[in-house]
Amino acid sequence: MSDPQLFDCATQADQALAAAEAAIGAGECIVLPTDTVYGIGAAAFDAAAVQRLLDAKQRGRDMPPPVLIAEPSMLRSLATGLSRAGLDLAKAFWPGPLTVVVTAHPDLQLDLGDRGGTIAVRVPDHDFTRALLRRTGPLAVSSANVSGGEAATTIQQALEQLGDTVAVYLDAGPGSDAVPSTIVDLTGDPRILREGRLGRDELAQAVQQLFGADA
Repeated sequence: MSDPQLFDCATQADQALAAAEAAIGAGECIVLPTDTVYGIGAAAFDAAAVQRLLDAKQRGRDMPPPVLIAEPSMLRSLATGLSRAGLDLAKAFWPGPLTVVVTAHPDLQLDLGDRGGTIAVRVPDHDFTRALLRRTGPLAVSSANVSGGEAATTIQQALEQLGDTVAVYLDAGPGSDAVPSTIVDLTGDPRILREGRLGRDELAQAVQQLFGADA
């Protein structure tokens, strides 16, 4: 791979979008901003590209990356067996720091790793990144760091860890903070797998029927 390209999302938005779209189309990895930390992304439906992402992070297939989508309405095309309450939860907090684990649609040609028939999905609250997702389609995205390292909240931190394993770096300034998204499992009885930016009380207040006393 040649030296990575670096773009400023504020002053070079058009060039940044075009370069990132081209890199994704070529099966390469990019680093992109989100509403939490920077992420390393690859085309979700390109198994070789997803493997490059895992290799860049020095991570095994036992930790498949989540998928970012541009619009909440796209969840229905990726998942099956969604409850009305689960859809209401996504509607309440998307775009935002909520990741939902759902049963993947059986017809999806996805190889994200050893995911056991499930997929983790999120709509980031970041205008530039959603604009990119509208051009690329769903992206497999994990935090932009080597496994075990600190999640990158600046593009420089991502560059120092990932170097030339990434084709394009998209700099949108410092991330808001390193608190990750909250993860809720919707494949059966709803369970909070990781309490991150959103707390249990916030989730329960929005969709009361999902979270009882044992959630």
